[in-house]
Amino acid sequence: GQAGAGQGGAGPGGRDPRVVFLETLMGLLNRIERFPKPVIAAVNGFALAGGTEIIQGTDIRLASTNARFGLSEPKRGIVPAGGSMVRLVRQIPFSKAMEILLTGDDLSAEEAHRIGLVNKVTSPARLHDEAVAMARRIADNAPLAVRAIKEVVLRTSGIPLEDAYAIEDAGAAVVMRSSDAREGPRAFLERRKPRFQGS
Repeated sequence: GQAGAGQGGAGPGGRDPRVVFLETLMGLLNRIERFPKPVIAAVNGFALAGGTEIIQGTDIRLASTNARFGLSEPKRGIVPAGGSMVRLVRQIPFSKAMEILLTGDDLSAEEAHRIGLVNKVTSPARLHDEAVAMARRIADNAPLAVRAIKEVVLRTSGIPLEDAYAIEDAGAAVVMRSSDAREGPRAFLERRKPRFQGS
């Protein structure tokens, strides 16, 4: 017999549309996570299921008091297969991650902040300004250093320490040979703002 879309019917090319959706979502989340520049999320409202999965691929997360987070998939008979079963337990305490994953309950912005899922909670009116201020603080730093930090953190996640330190050393060596690495200490000694060139 033929299966309808709600019963797992095949989409274009005979592929299950749920599988296509998950592959597309994972591709998006991986691109966000691996983007070479810092990614800041500013959440002002409901970021449930896919929304909570998306923020796990970002580097810094700000939320308004209106924000809600959670992975409701088990309540719908499915699993949060956009990386949450892997990422969440690496980003917040294990027992809180398991509670969020297994219950499907949502949590407030304040609770998300308390457990470390978000960096800061602010009023809805201040959210945009806080996100811009955070971006400016990062942009004031040496671009090569910022890029190297993100790359090393991502490349060393979950690998043995000796291998991770080798990757860190290689990343540090590139930065330490840069003109920005000379400019930063010089500006500090001269009591002025550094003029980083990204080289």
